[in-house]
Amino acid sequence: MTQAYAEVIGDPIAHSKSPLIHGFWLEKLGIAADYRATRVAPEDLSRFFADRAADPAWRGCNVTVPHKVAALDHVPDPGDLRASIGAINTVFRDESGALVGTNTDAAGFVSPIAGLDLAGQPVAVVGAGGAARAVLFALARLGVGRVTLLNRTPLKGAALLAQFGLKGDALPPTARLPAATLLVNTSALGMTGQPPLDLDLSPLPDDAVVYDIVYAPLETPLLAAAAARGLDTVDGLEMLVGQAALAFELFFGAAPPREHDEELRERLLA
Repeated sequence: MTQAYAEVIGDPIAHSKSPLIHGFWLEKLGIAADYRATRVAPEDLSRFFADRAADPAWRGCNVTVPHKVAALDHVPDPGDLRASIGAINTVFRDESGALVGTNTDAAGFVSPIAGLDLAGQPVAVVGAGGAARAVLFALARLGVGRVTLLNRTPLKGAALLAQFGLKGDALPPTARLPAATLLVNTSALGMTGQPPLDLDLSPLPDDAVVYDIVYAPLETPLLAAAAARGLDTVDGLEMLVGQAALAFELFFGAAPPREHDEELRERLLA
């Protein structure tokens, strides 16, 4: 019998740490399965899902840039994520073997800041892609105050704020930051091979938290600047591991051994 497997798809995909995370958990739990990274070009997305749906050994996939929105066109969406978050990051088989699209990014994003009281607080978000959708969805659920969304296309940002019922402003990336309690970078800026995210953090209060979902490199220029100002920071590994944990259980039917998080983090940083 062919070994069960899951994977992460994107374009590019070589930077992904998902195989390391899922492989670590599979090893710890002694599960005989595989998890791999697969580059899928946008024009190949439809064929990819058709091929995998026909492969009984395939347990599902994580979906990363640039497919989080486009994947909705190729898999069933029983939770109507198209109408809520508007993006998926995980595809798995349900008990009948049918493919299901879901999103673990929102819960993964919230887990490291669950102790923050953000109700009514001003927040700034950079970016308006698939990851931004999950973050804005989560922020709306947390009842945040005004949201300042910085994006190259302010009109797209304004539409996203309206979609999630958030009050605030959509501004170009060069705009001055507000005195936000939380700043989140959901864009690829600062990622290896991308331009840095160059923001003036001086308007942020001393108790602000700066959260960058980029994890390659782990300390982005944004987080380095925040640390230099003495601000609390959350790096991209926190959200990555959080969303991966939820996906792992959907793929392999077992909860990941989170008691080994420190060892996993060391391995990811090696």
